[in-house]
Amino acid sequence: MLNDTLTPVTWRARPRSFVALMGLYESNYIRLSWLAGQLVALEGRHRSVVAGSCNHLLTMTERSPYTSTLNLTYLFSEEGLPGAETRFPDMRLRVYHDAHLAEAQEWAGTHTQPVLKALRTHAERELDQRWARNVMLNKWLEYCVERGHRFSSATKLAAAI
Repeated sequence: MLNDTLTPVTWRARPRSFVALMGLYESNYIRLSWLAGQLVALEGRHRSVVAGSCNHLLTMTERSPYTSTLNLTYLFSEEGLPGAETRFPDMRLRVYHDAHLAEAQEWAGTHTQPVLKALRTHAERELDQRWARNVMLNKWLEYCVERGHRFSSATKLAAAI
């Protein structure tokens, strides 16, 4: 099996550059595929339930021949309020099926979580904002897969949440 680390590279992407950001989008697509398999086949809302973890919700909001838009979030139960749930980080993703890229376009407007609040505060330029959102997405997708979360036709919800 060919190891891509042994392949000579004639260019190097500078960290936080546009070229490196596209590499991050590609990594996001791969991780999202681990989590959701064939994204083209998913429709509607899906809930992944794993013991010892918050429920994970994927909502497909828009589809075209080459792209899909979806929301991805955790559902946190509110203490003392049965049925009340808070959504974090509530990210909107755009998936480019033909290019095999996934971009975190937006996340919750305000954050009460200190780490998420710090990421947003430190991201000033557009490129920095895209880096913050997509690094967060990349690590989060990897974590969700490690915890055992998956989305498929079996996780589709019949009624809206």
